[in-house]
Amino acid sequence: MPESRHTKELPVSLLTDSEMIDACRVRDFARVFRLVKARAGIHPSMIARQCELTPSRVGEVIAGQRQLLHMDVIERIADGLRIPGHMLGLSRRGWETPAALAVSEREPVHPPAGPGPLAALPGVEVDSILAMAAGTNPSPSTLQALRSSIEDYWRRDDEHGGETLRPAVVGQLRYVEGLLKDRRPTPIQHGLYGVAAELARLTGWTYFDARQYHQARAYFSEALQLAREIDDHPFMANVLACMSLQATYQDKPADALALVSAAQDQARAGTTPRVRAMLAMREAFAHAALGDRKATHTAISEAHSQFERIHEGDPDPAWVTYFDEPKLIVDTGIAHGRLGEAAIAEPLIADALAREDPANQRGRAFHAFWLARTQLQRGKLDQACHTAIEALVPAAAVSSERVTGHLREFYEQLAPYREVPAAVAFEARLRATLPPPVQRTPSSIRT
Repeated sequence: MPESRHTKELPVSLLTDSEMIDACRVRDFARVFRLVKARAGIHPSMIARQCELTPSRVGEVIAGQRQLLHMDVIERIADGLRIPGHMLGLSRRGWETPAALAVSEREPVHPPAGPGPLAALPGVEVDSILAMAAGTNPSPSTLQALRSSIEDYWRRDDEHGGETLRPAVVGQLRYVEGLLKDRRPTPIQHGLYGVAAELARLTGWTYFDARQYHQARAYFSEALQLAREIDDHPFMANVLACMSLQATYQDKPADALALVSAAQDQARAGTTPRVRAMLAMREAFAHAALGDRKATHTAISEAHSQFERIHEGDPDPAWVTYFDEPKLIVDTGIAHGRLGEAAIAEPLIADALAREDPANQRGRAFHAFWLARTQLQRGKLDQACHTAIEALVPAAAVSSERVTGHLREFYEQLAPYREVPAAVAFEARLRATLPPPVQRTPSSIRT
């Protein structure tokens, strides 16, 4: 960017402010622009000029009517406002290196004897230059390789959780978004948008599973925008269903119902019975969170009715194949359990848990928690504690704050029985297996 466009530097107090740091981390540019105006005196017209945006576009962002997702725009904002690259998840910007230090890079450097294996690796900037020079030309086989990677990411997420997986997923997401900067044949371009949307949804899911809801919503929103670019309405429904589930965790049942209703609107045409069954079950969760028994039962019936229409040759998208019969059964049990109908819920969850894939560590831990909860509701204290102890084994094998949070909630429910041997045994195993339970006011159990 020409030097004449530079405005005054952002004050250090703003760049180190926790609100600014959080807004940049989740790329909430409405907040960023408002903070820049309030704290640095840089008005929207100047922001537009510095970042090579139109004033109307900046105004729409500030008003919450538009999101900025494309990497080239984000890079222009970083460079135009002099926001350090790491704050926006970018590589170090060229202007961040003072001129005096840049000269020293040309001086001969004598490496220490016996350098480690990482010493010979190029930096991030060099990697980017080499990738650009390579002139990547994606083909159908490239898309297939990317989709295979996504399937592998989901499998590993089930087995180990998403915490350590997330950097690789985000890196691949930014790589694909880089490919989208160039115009390509429509089938390839649409395929890349679909891959990017799935990677963004997976990233949002890893944040959701870590109970980092603000970041999750940012990536779910990015996935929604990418899917909209190619009018992939079934996938938009999928993302909205994820956001609905998150809303139940945030104790926002009305939002959950509105989001899943929007998902069903997106899926009116061109979707398979399996997709419609999954969405109906998410609707049941939302109604259960609202305590609406009749509507919950109606949605459960619709989920089962749609599931019965599934045929082997249905063109199910890959992202819904997880919704098999055991998943339908366990979700049915959870919806009944959420309503307090433990006598109906317990046998359903127990049956599904017995058929759970042993490799799905998070699913086994999560569903064992729900079984323990329904058993406790039915007064089966010893059995409930035994089931909860069994849940600790897969819970320890997967990095999922959502799962560990549920088990800590179960611990809080045991407050009236703390002296009972079964409860004492569970507490001892919990403390030995997972970090100490967080002492907080008991909240409603979430689906």
